[in-house]
Amino acid sequence: MSKLGNLGARLHRGEVGYDFVGNRKIWYGISILITITAIVGLAVRGLNMGIEFQGGAVFTTPKHTNVSVSQAETYAQDASGHDTIVQKLGDGSLRIQIAGIDTGAADKIKDKLAGDLKVDAEKINADLVGPSWGEHIANKAWQGLAIFMVLVVIYLAIAFEWRMAVAALVALIHDITITTGIYALVGFEVTPGTVIGLLTILGYSLYDTVVVFDSLKEQTKDITRQTRWTYSDIANRSINGTLVRSINTTVVALLPVAGLLFIGGGVLGAGMLNDISLSLFVGLAAGAYSSIFIATPLVADLKEREPQMKALRKRVLAKRAKAAADEETAEARATVPDDSEDAAPAVVGPRDQPVSRTRGRGRPSGKRR
Repeated sequence: MSKLGNLGARLHRGEVGYDFVGNRKIWYGISILITITAIVGLAVRGLNMGIEFQGGAVFTTPKHTNVSVSQAETYAQDASGHDTIVQKLGDGSLRIQIAGIDTGAADKIKDKLAGDLKVDAEKINADLVGPSWGEHIANKAWQGLAIFMVLVVIYLAIAFEWRMAVAALVALIHDITITTGIYALVGFEVTPGTVIGLLTILGYSLYDTVVVFDSLKEQTKDITRQTRWTYSDIANRSINGTLVRSINTTVVALLPVAGLLFIGGGVLGAGMLNDISLSLFVGLAAGAYSSIFIATPLVADLKEREPQMKALRKRVLAKRAKAAADEETAEARATVPDDSEDAAPAVVGPRDQPVSRTRGRGRPSGKRR
């Protein structure tokens, strides 16, 4: 843990880092591939909508019914002629869900199930959902999601700027598409709990994105007054500075959700936990990915199109090119051999001078020596 903390501190100070923005085309390609797979899954398999959205009936048998889940599914399909979902509850009762039937058919199915399961029909609890009510719930869910998106864009445009709002919206659509596509591929039932899970993970995804955006806004206040960093460079530093924090919060959030999905829904057989736990698990992972690899690099792409940022990039690159040229020149001078060692050695000490004929003149005696 201490090593991870030291790494986080070094990332925050900019001593080390990964070029997320520089490799953004790789992340864009990965996201496009995953999104296309999710869309194909939605188009081919479609969503397994629960009875809350398409109408139907839910029959709950008495406690400790001595019938297996597979056998109950066979009985329910024979009685209704529709696909059924049977879940064994903790008290030993069975929850039999049949979609697309009306009230009249539900009464007949209930009597048929009572005979097959060998229980009293009065002890089977039946909850009916009309198709109009399910359609109404579905419309309300879509309206709530649309209102959420609009409010998010407005808030981010006011708090930050419109480019960040657009990038956050793209990241949210990316997360929703991937989550719903995985639902279609896995075949889990879509219930109101699924919608709650989607709205929850959208908020979490925005949390990570806003943390990076806030750091980016703070570091780019007077960006045009310097010539050391481009906007993409500072965006990359913002991602690296909050990277460990995003990873830690995501892992901590994923652990309990993974317990619900894999242990509660898989090992213990609490299938009703799958609808909300799968959306949370996939959405949390997709949200952390999009905040790092999609939202911030997209903001950098949009900002680099501005004339001021283009001019800044030219100045920064020119300064870096000049610094690189000066460094190469200095290295070249350092590697040039010194030829002064091959020159003739300097004369040290007294030298023999020729005798001057005027030597001794001007002395008081006037005589030569």
